[in-house]
Amino acid sequence: MIDLIWQTALAYLIGTIMGGQIVGRLRGGIDLRTQGSGNLGATNALRTQGARFALAVLAIDVAKGIVACLIIPALPTLGEPLLDRSQQAYLCGVAVAVGHCYPVTAGFRGGKGVATLAGVFGALMPAALPWMLGGFVLVVLLTGYVSLATLMAALIALLHVTCFGDAGLFSDAGTFTLAMSALVAWKHRDNLQRLLSGTEHRFEKAMVLRRWRSR
Repeated sequence: MIDLIWQTALAYLIGTIMGGQIVGRLRGGIDLRTQGSGNLGATNALRTQGARFALAVLAIDVAKGIVACLIIPALPTLGEPLLDRSQQAYLCGVAVAVGHCYPVTAGFRGGKGVATLAGVFGALMPAALPWMLGGFVLVVLLTGYVSLATLMAALIALLHVTCFGDAGLFSDAGTFTLAMSALVAWKHRDNLQRLLSGTEHRFEKAMVLRRWRSR
């Protein structure tokens, strides 16, 4: 039991290491919480600070998802583990995502979990990740809506685990994917409202396929 607690807590703490804060301090004290949407994630970093800043934020946030799921469950245990390593990895995946979305170190004002969950899915469900990334990129290139692309990626993850998982949604991977998709949807609830009202921000420059189709 003690191993479950400290490994999960460590994964959460890793999640609270916000790429947006680290890069902001290195760049002269920029606080993303006072910029744009106030979000500490890579999307707000891109909108307000540019591509280089955003890529650095993205790299940190993806890396912590990978570390939490691959390294923490492999650490030596203090006793007989309550969960097997794969189950603990899923739990660490949840914890690091929650830590990113609700970091105690930043007043529980974090990101939306997208980059960190990309690292988590890359570590735990690598077969699903290319499909998720493909769907994400396609939606961005067609519509310019990052929020819609993120929700599409979450839907693709659910479809992948349902269709290709050993036990579909009735499995550790299925439960994890369902929970993380719900978290993504919750964190994007305001974006959903803006999408429905037609007021959501879009990256016009990213709409390459739409411009190509209109020629």
